[in-house]
Amino acid sequence: MNILLLIILSTMSGITARNKKAFAQSLATPHHFQESTAAANVKILATDFEIPQLQRKRRIWVYLPLDYEQGKKRYPVLYMQDGQNLFDAKTSFAGEWRVDETLNNLAQTQNKSCIVVGIDNGSEKRMGEYAPWDHPRFGKGEGVAYTKFMVETLKPYIDKNFRTLKGPESTAVIGSSMGGLIAFYAALEYPEVFGRAGVFSPSFWHSEAAFEFAKTKGPEAKKLKIYMFTGALEGKAEMVAPMERMAKILKEAGFTKRRLYTALPKDGNHSEAFWAREFEGAYSWLF
Repeated sequence: MNILLLIILSTMSGITARNKKAFAQSLATPHHFQESTAAANVKILATDFEIPQLQRKRRIWVYLPLDYEQGKKRYPVLYMQDGQNLFDAKTSFAGEWRVDETLNNLAQTQNKSCIVVGIDNGSEKRMGEYAPWDHPRFGKGEGVAYTKFMVETLKPYIDKNFRTLKGPESTAVIGSSMGGLIAFYAALEYPEVFGRAGVFSPSFWHSEAAFEFAKTKGPEAKKLKIYMFTGALEGKAEMVAPMERMAKILKEAGFTKRRLYTALPKDGNHSEAFWAREFEGAYSWLF
């Protein structure tokens, strides 16, 4: 069992033993697909994109709309975490989100299009990179620096090299679990950059500082649109209760129903399949 799996399982004590075992088995068995399942309009921007704020390099994916090459139209942009799980079963560790198939279908049926920038997670560094605050057990949080990378390095590059709509109302940050935590932090810390946030199964259990942060930043960021949910099967103490507490803080800060969507799907568990299922609804509500 690898280090990443041990870290994930250590956060799941509120989940039933049966569900935890099934989740562990799914993570411990990589999906060794011989062929890529990514759509033709998904490209690898770089395998070694520089993260100067952390002195690291990372693979970056870009999904371009089906009609991108057919005109001069500009598009909203989604900045999404755990890039290796978004488009391709060959690179995913526990199943892909089918973001490309979902967006291609929406483009054809509803004429809704966007650009997606997928940032690979750092494997054993994932916990730290997605944590804005230190943790006594999991160590130093590098999320502040990681978020600066998205804001100061990655977004300017994307805006320069692709036809984007640059404003916050056209820019979203999305992630799940610890990725949900960093998406939440990024949106509240930089509402002038990220005007939309998809916060899937957020790991608010990670730090009490997250709640104090929301109390401070919430009133200044109430023009954000936040789509936030946790599955009822993910654990009451670790996942459900913290999300409900955070939602209460945001509502008290002035977030209206038009700006804050929360849900607790009864059959939702902590899995890529759950987040893949919910992606379309999140995207449609945010845009």
